[in-house]
Amino acid sequence: MDMFSKLTNLFQQALETREPSINLLESFVDHWKGITNYYIETTDETTPAKQTDIPWRLKQMLDILVYEEEQQETEETGPCMEYLLQHKLLETLCTLGKAQYPPGMSQQVLAFFSKLLIQVQQPMLHIINVYRPVQKLIRLCALPGSQTEKEEAQFLFVICSRLKQDPYVLNYILEIKRDEPIKKSRSTSGDGVGIQSAESPSPEKEPSSPLRGCTAPDTLQCEQPGPSSAPEQPQNLACPSSNNLIHALIHLTKSQKSRVALKAQEGLSVLVNIPKEETALCLAESTSLCQLLAGRLCELYSLVPSSLDPMDLYGFPQVHWRDRFSQGCLEKTLTFPGSEDIVAFLGWLDFCDNLAEEAQKVLSVKLAEAIHHQWLTAVVQPQLLQISEAGILLSTALLSCAVRHIAAPALLDQLVLFLLGRQSESELRSGTDSHTLRHQLIERCDHISDEISMSTLRLFEELLQKPHEHIAFNLVLRNLEQRGYMAAVPGGAEDRHTADPEPPEESEALEEDPFFTDMYPEEEFHSSGQLLSLPPRQVEPRATGQERVADVVNSFLCLVPQEAKTSQHVHGAGYDTYVHDAHELFKECTAFSLQWGWPASLKPPEPLPAGLDFYEGHFLKVLFDRLAGILEQPYELNLQVTSVLSRLAVLPHPHLHEYLLDPYISLAPGSRSLFSVLIRVIGDLMQRIQHIPNFTERLVHVRKQLMALEPEMVTDHMTLLKGVIVLEEFCKELAAIAFVKLPLEEH
Repeated sequence: MDMFSKLTNLFQQALETREPSINLLESFVDHWKGITNYYIETTDETTPAKQTDIPWRLKQMLDILVYEEEQQETEETGPCMEYLLQHKLLETLCTLGKAQYPPGMSQQVLAFFSKLLIQVQQPMLHIINVYRPVQKLIRLCALPGSQTEKEEAQFLFVICSRLKQDPYVLNYILEIKRDEPIKKSRSTSGDGVGIQSAESPSPEKEPSSPLRGCTAPDTLQCEQPGPSSAPEQPQNLACPSSNNLIHALIHLTKSQKSRVALKAQEGLSVLVNIPKEETALCLAESTSLCQLLAGRLCELYSLVPSSLDPMDLYGFPQVHWRDRFSQGCLEKTLTFPGSEDIVAFLGWLDFCDNLAEEAQKVLSVKLAEAIHHQWLTAVVQPQLLQISEAGILLSTALLSCAVRHIAAPALLDQLVLFLLGRQSESELRSGTDSHTLRHQLIERCDHISDEISMSTLRLFEELLQKPHEHIAFNLVLRNLEQRGYMAAVPGGAEDRHTADPEPPEESEALEEDPFFTDMYPEEEFHSSGQLLSLPPRQVEPRATGQERVADVVNSFLCLVPQEAKTSQHVHGAGYDTYVHDAHELFKECTAFSLQWGWPASLKPPEPLPAGLDFYEGHFLKVLFDRLAGILEQPYELNLQVTSVLSRLAVLPHPHLHEYLLDPYISLAPGSRSLFSVLIRVIGDLMQRIQHIPNFTERLVHVRKQLMALEPEMVTDHMTLLKGVIVLEEFCKELAAIAFVKLPLEEH
C-alpha cells in the first residue's frame, strides 16, 4: 500500500513538472480539428448538432480557455487564446451557426459565445477577431421564425453585461461609423450639441493580442449643449441593419416566451445603466434606442381595446415590469376583457420609467422627449380632444393610470409640460389659455356629463399627487402670489391676524358674507353648531396658538347645522378619524416640497394692476363652482370634487393655506375663498331643510345605507341628502388638515 502511494505521488509530481501549456494547446487544437473533421467526414446532413460530439468538444475548448486564464501568472494571453484569435475560430463558428449545419448549430454557437464572454475574465470585445463575429452573430438574432430565442436573449444580455464592464467598445458593437468625425450642425442662436470622435486607428487596425495589453479604442468626445441650443433631429449613426443589438433586444421583448422577454428587457436595462456619460450620449444621439422604446409604448397602447370599460381602470393596481413575468403576475388575477393589454402597456410604461430613472441625464431626457412626442402628443392628445364621450372617458382613464406609474423626474417633466404647459404668469379672468389641452381638461371638470367630470377630476387628483412643483404652481399658486384676494386693511396692516392678535368671534366671521347673515338671524346660526374638543397633539403650542387652532378648526366643524349632522348617530364617524390621515398626507407633501424653496411665511400683499380684480384661476374657479352645487350633484362626483380640494389644502404653502384654510381673512370685493363658498352652501342648505319633513331621520338613514349598515332604498331628496353627508365629511376633513398644519405655522 505504501509503495502504491509513493508511485502515485511520483506520478503526480511528474505531471506537475511538465509544461502544461503544451498539452493544453494540443488538446485545444485536437478538439477544434475534431469539429472541423466532422464536416469533412460526415455524410448525414440531418443529424441534429446536439446528437453529435460538437457540443462536447466546444465545452472542452471552453474549459481549457478558462483553466488557461486561471493559470496565467502574467497579463499575457495564453497560447490557446492566441490560437483562437489568430486562426479566427469565432468567425468560423459564426459562419457555421449561420449555415445551421448541422441542424441546431446556431444554438450551440450562441451558447458557446455566451459562456466564453461570461467565464473569460479578460476584456475581449475590443479585439477585431472577437467583436466582428459578435457583430455578425447579433445580426442573426431576432430573425422571423427563430427557434433559438432563449439562447439569443441570453447572448445579447451577456453582450450588454460586458459592455457595462468595458463601455468604451460600445461604438464597435453598435457599428457606429467612425471613418470621419461625427458632428452635428450648430445652431446660430447659441452653442450646438456636437459629437466628435478623436482621431484614432480604425477598428480593423486594432491588435488582436495581447488581451490586457492592447490599447482601448477612443471614446466619443462630447460637447455639452449650450443654454440656447436649438432642438435637432437625432442622426441615426448606427449600422443601417435592422438587426443590431438594440433592435434585436427590442424585438425579443415582444416574445411570447416570458423568460425571453424578461431577459431582453434586463439586457436593455443593463445597457441603459452603463455609468458613463459618453456612453449615454452615444446611445441618445447615435442610436434609435429612445425612439424604439417610445414606439413600443405606442404599439402596446394601440392594442388596448376601445371597448374597454373605463370603470375597470379606476383603482387599477400598480404594475411593475418585472412582476409581469412572475408566477402570480397581475395578468392572471384580472379577468375583465382587455386586462392583459392594459397590464402589458402599463408594464412597458413602468419599464420606460425605470430606464429614465436610472439612466444618465442626457439619455433620460432624450427618452422622455421621445415618449412626449411619439406617444403623448401624437397619440394621446388627439384621443383626449375627441368629441366622442366614450373615447374621452377611456383615454382619460388610461392617462390617469399612466400618470400613476410615472415617477422618473425627466419623464414627469415631460408629462407636466404636455398637460399644463409652461405658463407661469397669473391668469386673467378674461384671458385665453394658450395651452389648449390644459384649458380643455379643466373645462371638463365642469362638463355636462358627470362621468366625464369625474374622470377628469380623477386625472387631476393623480397629477396633484406627483412630486413636481410646477403642477401646484401652474394650477393654483401663480394666482395667489400677490395675495390679491386680501382686502386692503386701513392703517397699512398686512392682514387681519397681525392687526388683531385676538381671533374674531364666530359671528364676526359670518358677517363677512351678507348672503348668509341676511337670511338667518345670528342666534339661529349659533344654535346650529356645537364646538368639538380637539384631539391631543404631540407638540404643545403656546396658549394663543392653542386658541388659534381651536378657532380655525371649530370654524369648519360648526359650519354644518346640527340638524344636518349625522356623525353623532354613527359610531366611529367623528372628526378625529381624519386627523391621522391628514397627518400622514401632510408629512408626505412636506417631504417632497422641501426642495422647492416654498416660503415659510406669508409674503406682503401686492396691489393688483389698475382695473384688475383678483382671479383665483381657471382650476380653482371650476372647483369652487362644482363645490357650490354639492347639494344637486351625484354623490360620486361630490366625493371627487372634495377629494381634489383636500389635496390642494394639504400642500404646505402659506398662501394656499391662508386662502383655503383660514376662515378669518378679509376678502377683497368680488373675491371668494373656500370658506366663503362653504358658507353659501350652508345658507342654501338651511333654506332647503325647512321644506323637508323629518330631515335628520332621513339623513341618518341614508348615512347608514352608504355605510352598508342598512339595505339601500330609494327615497325622496336622495341627491340632496347624500350631498349633505359629503359636505359634513368634507368640513371635518378640512378641520383635520387645519389642525395638523396650524401647529407648525404657530412656531
